Amino acid sequence: MSVRELVVLGTASQVPTRHRNHNGYLLRWDGEGILFDPGEGTQRQMLRAGVAAHDLNRICVTHFHGDHSLGLAGVIQRINLDRVPHPVTAHYPGSGQRFFDRLRYATAYRETVGITEAPVGADGPLARTAGYTLEARKLSHPVESYGYRLVEPDGRRMLPDRLAAHGIKGPDVGRIQREGTLDGVPLEDVSEVRRGQRFAFVMDTRLCAGVYALAEGCDLLVIESTFLDEDEELAVEHGHLTAGQAARVARDAGVRHLVLTHFSQRYGDPEEFERQARAAGYEGELTVARDLLRVPLPKRR
Repeated sequence: MSVRELVVLGTASQVPTRHRNHNGYLLRWDGEGILFDPGEGTQRQMLRAGVAAHDLNRICVTHFHGDHSLGLAGVIQRINLDRVPHPVTAHYPGSGQRFFDRLRYATAYRETVGITEAPVGADGPLARTAGYTLEARKLSHPVESYGYRLVEPDGRRMLPDRLAAHGIKGPDVGRIQREGTLDGVPLEDVSEVRRGQRFAFVMDTRLCAGVYALAEGCDLLVIESTFLDEDEELAVEHGHLTAGQAARVARDAGVRHLVLTHFSQRYGDPEEFERQARAAGYEGELTVARDLLRVPLPKRR
């Protein structure tokens, strides 16, 4: 059975707290696992969340600040220790190649698994599979940073009343799906477009074109909201978003489910992020992330 869900491993920003680990997010997309921004402690959080190294097919790093990448060393070594039987691809800003190299080879260990390095240097598609296209968009942060987006290809939804009207039933339903026509009846006459699901991951950034491009039409948007709105000047100075800014992006982009995360340790009341997001006009499903939370992708439209 296909599973599409976000497993939240950590939600702190620069400084972890008693209740929030550094960043880490696993997206389960059918049979694949994509790990985003493994900060310090990610390997232990994976254990607590029931995530194994064998679940990982890709690692996507937005940028090389420590709270988003220091866990790479342990995760990569665990992939090798557990002899993961499939290739693992790592995407990260190409300008940070030296940091990736240092983390990959931070200590001595036995390499048993091939990690494919796929650095990102520009906006656009990074990988295409049968289940999704992975894209990147540049963000606005003091160091080079990219956000990531998965787009599932559109499919088709069969319409029972139209199938019945053309006398198509049983094995013939599968046949017209495969072949595109049956006895002169085109697939388009008995089906409608089923929009593919969309997911985006937006971390440390100011408002910029990349943020809006990543969020557009998403079923699930994971986005940083490091600061509350009263600290917007501080957010802009340090290259971050506020809760209200993130929510307005989601509102304007037609996001169905918004997940706020990456919270500054200066705030003690997580409910205030939700209040400010609602005050900004976002009316869809809203989650203020906490460590070890699981968030399913919304059901198809």
